Amino acid sequence: TMPSIFSYQSAEVDWCESNFVRSAVIAEYYNTDGTSLFSFLLLTPLNFLVLEAFSELQVNHGAFLPLLLAGVFSMYFHMTLSYVGQLLDELSILWTLAVAYSFWYPQAYFPKCIKTRRHFFWLTGITTVISTLMSFVKPTLNAYALNCIAFHLLYMTWRELKKCNDKRVHRMAAVMVMWWVLAITSWISDRWLCWLWQAINFPYFHSFWHVLIAMSLLYCCPLVIYFDVSYEMPSFKPKLEYWPSDSWPVVVPYVTLEEPHKQC
Repeated sequence: TMPSIFSYQSAEVDWCESNFVRSAVIAEYYNTDGTSLFSFLLLTPLNFLVLEAFSELQVNHGAFLPLLLAGVFSMYFHMTLSYVGQLLDELSILWTLAVAYSFWYPQAYFPKCIKTRRHFFWLTGITTVISTLMSFVKPTLNAYALNCIAFHLLYMTWRELKKCNDKRVHRMAAVMVMWWVLAITSWISDRWLCWLWQAINFPYFHSFWHVLIAMSLLYCCPLVIYFDVSYEMPSFKPKLEYWPSDSWPVVVPYVTLEEPHKQC
């Protein structure tokens, strides 16, 4: 009999952390409680704060809601290791990326056949629907495919940095990449070196992935907004800042705007 797609441990993926060790109802305790809660349910509101200065400029706050859902679905997946949880976790990330591309992908890089943002919405939507349907074919490959999208994002960042002389922007991009390298290293280590971590009783690298990728996003979001303002509102001068202060070891980066001076 085929197991129910909602049943515990019906997923095709099981991470390195031992199941049901610290709780009878939570399969992967650290991947569920400690990291998903911190990574997305705490850091996502900080990303909302990054956007607060843009309320009068009609920047779409709803673009961050899929990121919040990704955190919720990640917790559900690691709690149950169910087939439905796995798909919700992966597809929420896919749709978060789709929303980010739809709103913030620079129009200068649109394919030649795409003339307007509205047309690009349709292209992104159709591509996302096709990718969603394909994700049911071989779910074990979904996570690898999603991680590969990061290389395109890094390439786009590199192209933008070539046109930017602001040292703060370059520094923030470097910090973002540093967190991403640490995150993807933890992810790969958990996936491929599980035998080693279990042998030394330290199978927690996927939980590190949750924290590290969230830290990378905390720097990525204001960086994307900085470039978006440069393209969409060139009369404003965006500037990267840190809260509460540049001198603090742990900071929340955000973007400020210098309003254009009226011409007499």
